[in-house]
Amino acid sequence: MTNGRFYVTTAIPYVNGAPHLGHALELVQADVLARHHRRRGRPVRSLTGTDDNALKNVAAAHSAGVPVHEFVAANASRFAALRDQLALSLDDFISTSRDPRHRPGVEELWRRIAARGDFYRRRYDGLYCIGCEQFCTAAELDDDGRCAEHDRPAEHVSEQNWFFRLSRYAAPLLAAIESGKLRIEPATKRNEVLAFIRAGLDDISVSRLAARADGWGIPVPDDPEQVIYVWWDALANYVTALDFGTDAAAYDTWWAGSAERVHIIGKGIVRFHAVHWPALLLAAGQPLPTTIVVHDYVSVAGAKISKSSGTDADPAELSQRYGIDALRWWLVREVPRVGDVDFTVERLVERHDRELANAVGNLANRTVTLVHKFRDGVVDLDAELPDRPEVLARAQQLPSTVDRHLAAFDFRAATEAIRVVAEAGNRLVDAERPWELARAERAGDAAAGPRLDAVLSTLIRAGRIIAAELAPFVPDGAARLAAQLGADKSVGEPGPVFSRSTTVA
Repeated sequence: MTNGRFYVTTAIPYVNGAPHLGHALELVQADVLARHHRRRGRPVRSLTGTDDNALKNVAAAHSAGVPVHEFVAANASRFAALRDQLALSLDDFISTSRDPRHRPGVEELWRRIAARGDFYRRRYDGLYCIGCEQFCTAAELDDDGRCAEHDRPAEHVSEQNWFFRLSRYAAPLLAAIESGKLRIEPATKRNEVLAFIRAGLDDISVSRLAARADGWGIPVPDDPEQVIYVWWDALANYVTALDFGTDAAAYDTWWAGSAERVHIIGKGIVRFHAVHWPALLLAAGQPLPTTIVVHDYVSVAGAKISKSSGTDADPAELSQRYGIDALRWWLVREVPRVGDVDFTVERLVERHDRELANAVGNLANRTVTLVHKFRDGVVDLDAELPDRPEVLARAQQLPSTVDRHLAAFDFRAATEAIRVVAEAGNRLVDAERPWELARAERAGDAAAGPRLDAVLSTLIRAGRIIAAELAPFVPDGAARLAAQLGADKSVGEPGPVFSRSTTVA
């Protein structure tokens, strides 16, 4: 694995409502990657934030009877609070309406693209979905003119806007994706993007009338009657958070100078990230992201996540009621690399109890208890179990196995590898029955004592590897596990490592 810089970001959500489980999924996936690569010795920077300059934020503020800036600031703080609620190791958080780094960088990108002649003014007459924050073609709406993504009718809009010559960039976009210079994972999403580009790219509107946005947003340079389209404003956060346009040092280090620039996003916004954003960067003469990782959707008890219907599964409440370990573990264990997944509390609890508490936690507690009972808390790490090498061998292979799966952004496979080693350790305890070896040792069996030492050594060494590899996924629980398993020849105190905050009613 290269030790080159690793820059990982999530999409930044609108703040027209509270965080939901889909946001938590993305944040945890990005955090796992950040923590994993830091543990491998790579310089890492992780970023998230909030998308403040959207029409839907303005509409939501008006509905609430609150000034837009107050409404946005209050909701943005709820997203910022996820740092502690999900045990995130974030390096940076950007709110696009308030962070002083953002506007200068957006304006600089606009001016560089304008200098290349890639903007022009044109009247636009079409249908606009405020949920998607984009103009829609008839093919993207149902027979009643409703957006399938948000189940709401698109609005007819007629206005004079600035357009970007996206059509100029079809060939270089295809070249970047087909060559692997811009990697899109999984392959199904890559194929969708390639098909979209090959079908032909139309120029896109990249500004809105300031009056329609109630004056909210970043004005188009030299045209104060227009504000920059929210998606172009928002996408820029990945570089404005690095002081693009004001100070080259952070940008040169973490964007231009990173070995990997990875975006973690949901499937509903692939086009913006895999087509519009790279085209924007090409037009501005800047490097592309190296990888766009796309996750599918999380539903809740069979229903699509929706703020209006209440099926949002508040991550703050879930982490408080059931514990951060349980929530993070469900997100990395249950969500497949491809395909939507349904969340229920019962599934969260079952995953935690069966795998963290019973497989991993029970193995550690059993082992440490045995070491205290029969060896006064000290383990002989030099003792080997030559006729049963598979448990330790599998544990020693675990780091490279996790590396391989996370390189493919397969969180479920990586965590499955950890679970398999834990189960192998539990089977070793059941097969060797250390308490019987201790009894035989006391009865004078000369082979029983060395055998017991070898079993305990194998279990402790394997357990410490499990704790290290578990750390990116459930950092709090892994830290407790590592403390229990100890260091060098001494182990910590026995007791349950993984326990939920409450039980299912």
